[in-house]
Amino acid sequence: MSKEHPPHHIPVLLDPTLRALSPAKGESYLDLTAGFGGHARAVLEITGNYTDSVLVDRDDYALQHLSDLSDNGVRLMHSDFLSAARQLLEEGKTFGLILIDLGVSSPQLDQGERGFSFTHNGPLDMRMDRRQPTTAADIVNTYSVKELAQIIHDYGEEPYMQALRLAELIADHRPLQDTETLATLIAANHRGRWKRTHPATRTFQALRIAVNDELRQIEQLLPLLPKLLHSGGRVGVISFHSLEDRLVKRFMKEQTASGLEAELTVLTKKPLSGATEDVHNPRSRSAQLRVAVKK
Repeated sequence: MSKEHPPHHIPVLLDPTLRALSPAKGESYLDLTAGFGGHARAVLEITGNYTDSVLVDRDDYALQHLSDLSDNGVRLMHSDFLSAARQLLEEGKTFGLILIDLGVSSPQLDQGERGFSFTHNGPLDMRMDRRQPTTAADIVNTYSVKELAQIIHDYGEEPYMQALRLAELIADHRPLQDTETLATLIAANHRGRWKRTHPATRTFQALRIAVNDELRQIEQLLPLLPKLLHSGGRVGVISFHSLEDRLVKRFMKEQTASGLEAELTVLTKKPLSGATEDVHNPRSRSAQLRVAVKK
């Protein structure tokens, strides 16, 4: 398998991440969302420590592109990051460097058949792990109006009455099976003007978060991170929208407020932003990197 990144895959905030994490020769590395290995390859090139490093992803398609790293001794885990973290803790593993990139990868967005994007038509799928049973189509076509409204409100951050209107609209046009039909339905019934952001963007975000149980996973992962680091180890978290960044920010704040009992020292008083640190990568615009070190 080629060591090159897959086409159109550019790692988000790569240079700022390398500067903030400061990987050193011989350090072990855990990438809990390895994706297509953009960050991992850059880190491992510096550390040279393949045999003590672990790359995790729940997307089988992504893992296929990491087989050459496996040949070099890296351990690959086909798992969600929370389950992987728990398993590694049970095994007593600790690392010098940990990275979590919470974004959806470019190839996932660009493959219509994955169902993440309404710009490339495909089935309403949105599963990061294709082994899991529940798809976006299941949620769209079987959940009650009230349940749909709550998902769109909580995870899409739509005002509740707007979320309720969208849920009723979806329920009235069931069954919906593909991304284009759902996006077109929402756009056709949108009230007011819209310029850059498609009216379906928040609903698609909400469905993706619900399908993949993203926020619960993040919330339960964060307290495990200090236990996975050895003293002096660094952890970086890249978030993309306010819901996930709020969880990361709160966790880092709690660490700072814990004083002598804190397990981590936060290195980024303000997050490193893709809008200013990675201006050439359009998918970095909303990215926020927060970094901490274990005491």
